[in-house]
Amino acid sequence: MVVAHLVAVVHALAVVLMVTGALVALRRPWFLLVHAPVAAAILAVHLAGAPCPLTELELALRERAGGEAYTGGFLGHHALSPLGLDVGSPAVQAGIYTVALVPNVLGYGLLVARGGRGGVRTGRGRRARGTDRAGSDVAGMVDTARRWRPGVAARRR
Repeated sequence: MVVAHLVAVVHALAVVLMVTGALVALRRPWFLLVHAPVAAAILAVHLAGAPCPLTELELALRERAGGEAYTGGFLGHHALSPLGLDVGSPAVQAGIYTVALVPNVLGYGLLVARGGRGGVRTGRGRRARGTDRAGSDVAGMVDTARRWRPGVAARRR
């Protein structure tokens, strides 16, 4: 039964990753390498109409350990039923889709917009040369090699 619970924890982490991954990638762009494949796999399973493999694995492990299998899927059993919500109702389904899509559309939209303005962070956390947070051209105004700060040059004189 412990292994079934571990699969449930991994499943919960996959759901959290699916919902928040694009927003995390706004701060850490490398995280797209983790989020995009997971999101694509979840989307493929959903579009195919197939049962979630993690739910199937958890249920099989529960039965093998002598426990009861639940109905209603992972979200229905662990998240929605305790709140008294029916996973099959259209309103709950609309809520699930909204919670899944809005952060991803927002996150990926902001990443695309940021990339188009040239304000993408480089690998060491610095902005690309010649841009500020808003993507404005500030070439020559900031000396990143010396880590220039406003007011420092005036105090040296």
